[in-house]
Amino acid sequence: MNLKDVLKKYDKKKITIGVLGGHSALDVCHGATKYGFDTVVVCQKGREKTYEKYYRRRSDGMGGEKGSVGNIILVDKFSDIVKPSVQNELRALNTVFIHNRYFWVYCDFAKIEKDFKVPIFGLREGVKLEERDHPNNQYVLLKKAGIRIPKIFKSAKEIDRLVIIKVNEAERRYERAFFFANSEKTYKEEGAKRVKSGLIREADLKKAVIEEYIVGAHINLNYFYSALTDEVELMGTDTRRQTNLDGFLRLTAKEQLELIAGGFSPKMIETGHYAVTMKESLVEKALALGEKFVKTMKKEVAPGIIGPFALQGAVVAEDGKEDFIIFDVSMRIPGSPGTKFTPYSGYLYGESMSYGERIAMEIEMAIEENKLGDILT
Repeated sequence: MNLKDVLKKYDKKKITIGVLGGHSALDVCHGATKYGFDTVVVCQKGREKTYEKYYRRRSDGMGGEKGSVGNIILVDKFSDIVKPSVQNELRALNTVFIHNRYFWVYCDFAKIEKDFKVPIFGLREGVKLEERDHPNNQYVLLKKAGIRIPKIFKSAKEIDRLVIIKVNEAERRYERAFFFANSEKTYKEEGAKRVKSGLIREADLKKAVIEEYIVGAHINLNYFYSALTDEVELMGTDTRRQTNLDGFLRLTAKEQLELIAGGFSPKMIETGHYAVTMKESLVEKALALGEKFVKTMKKEVAPGIIGPFALQGAVVAEDGKEDFIIFDVSMRIPGSPGTKFTPYSGYLYGESMSYGERIAMEIEMAIEENKLGDILT
């Protein structure tokens, strides 16, 4: 795609902010609407009501409007977004597309990188590095940035502590089936159970990541890097709610043991996020991590981070000192709208800001400074 040629045909005064219908689409649309942009959501048939009905922009009955979704493009399946007809609709709306986890899960990386001729706010060819089986993946990048990660075991024979095994599910390939082990023996036993049940495949188990389990306070550090000001901002901090782990942890030890004896297996399927804060002495450390990662990405993956990204991990206490250990990276908008409910963006802008708002602000600034091409790929 020749980005310059596409942008030449765009009416910069009528930019539409587009997104796939899931993950963080409402957050993006709300922020875009607040900053005066039109919006478009590409929805999969059967999963469109949230956007087409409940949050569609419409009269509030009092002379104003409610809702934030302006336009809807219905497709049979999300991956149809690369069809020429859909792309034509998006370009006709002067769309700047905001990618999210849904976008990369349901669409083929290669097709998006090469065939999706709609400008994307953020990385286009780097998001695949989130995948742990890719060369120069997130673990490699974190190490190059000098950011501490858990110990990674090359084989089950090396296991000498509690580990978490991250392996793709058999059916939902985009989700990982986590399980724990503390030895080669328990690794084989727990892995065999999941292969037998059909949850995972034997071939995937052989490629699984065996990662030291970090006993610490889990926290997602959600950032925004402005290519216009060359600043890393801490948007907010949150942690995950996971099914059915959350309910399991609310039980007493007696009830937990009874469940396990009956064959219960805790699952860590993400179902939501909630806002958390961290003490102020950790803020400088958190921002330093973000700056290190941005600096490394500029060297390793052109053009580097643009806009939202997240480093997800835990805070550990060792020898009286606290340290971050990072075990997951998001190179696009994270899945948590909860950033608005932590104070960190408010310390910069006077009031706490959602990712959707911050993205719209950056696009607005780029249009005003005639630098839209600098933040799109």
